[in-house]
Amino acid sequence: MSNFLEVKNLSVSFPTEDGVVRAVDNLSFTLEKGKTLGIVGESGSGKSVTSLAILGLHKGSSAEVSGQILIDGQDINAKPETDVRLLRGKLMSMIFQDALAALHPYYTVGNQIAEAYLVHNKVSKSVAKKRAIEMLDRVGIPNPQKRINDFPHQFSGGMRQRAMIAMALSCNPSLLIADEPTTALDVTVQAQIIDLLRDLQKEFNTAIILITHDLGVVAETADDILLMYAGKEIEYGTVRDVLQKPQHPYGWGLLTSIPRLTGDPNKSLAAIPGTPPSLISVPSGCAFHPRCSYVSRVGTACSATIPELLPVTSGAHHLVRCHLDATAREEIFKNQVGPNL
Repeated sequence: MSNFLEVKNLSVSFPTEDGVVRAVDNLSFTLEKGKTLGIVGESGSGKSVTSLAILGLHKGSSAEVSGQILIDGQDINAKPETDVRLLRGKLMSMIFQDALAALHPYYTVGNQIAEAYLVHNKVSKSVAKKRAIEMLDRVGIPNPQKRINDFPHQFSGGMRQRAMIAMALSCNPSLLIADEPTTALDVTVQAQIIDLLRDLQKEFNTAIILITHDLGVVAETADDILLMYAGKEIEYGTVRDVLQKPQHPYGWGLLTSIPRLTGDPNKSLAAIPGTPPSLISVPSGCAFHPRCSYVSRVGTACSATIPELLPVTSGAHHLVRCHLDATAREEIFKNQVGPNL
């Protein structure tokens, strides 16, 4: 099956008074229709900047964007802003992280969904209103004929998120980007939102990019995982490969920091030492090396040379950017990491 989305050597930087912020650095990945890619990383790793670049939302700003973003063969990065605006909402759409901030407080939810539909379809307002009611009903909001007249603040957090999904899907886009769609929602509502996205994906054969820091959500929904750190892709592969046998020390740290139901309740949680680097002054070599526990096994290469993104084994779909050789990674995982997963 051919790739619907192809991101090739994407870089996004922002000039500031303190220096250039390199938010995304030479990122490449692909996505087929009907599949889900989970992009995982700490805050500041470049996840949301990547999603905004795919939607062309950096156009007209101070951001410097290079590389190719091919959606159904069309290079979003090469098109003028006016052309991308016509595609946004119809070809690709986005569920933003904070639904209360993303929805306009002065307009009813129904008007906002109808407006998104009117922009891309030559229909009357009454038809757009019917579409808004249909979409609210489809995402599971009770009594949609009445609730379309409510304002965002009259919806609960979970219902606002559902309304955002209804708006994003009103024009049946082929690519949906969900930026932390379950943030600040309780566990029950999180599960409902994830189930909803899965059902809608089956119905519309939508390609989904799921941006999150929650590995549990990724394990439940994604087909492939992309781990990002300091704007770079550091590991990429199927959910099974990356979660069951991660190859990068950062992935090891993320997985071992998750509390286990069967674990010792008196044992302290493992944590990755240090903090993510400033994107204005990214560490030389491997950006993760100041926080990595295995630098001594490699030596000066970690701080001197940026490792290449290479297959874990010959011809594998599983890629990793690390100076540790395959033998060392296998030994560390077997003796130190694996027993704690």
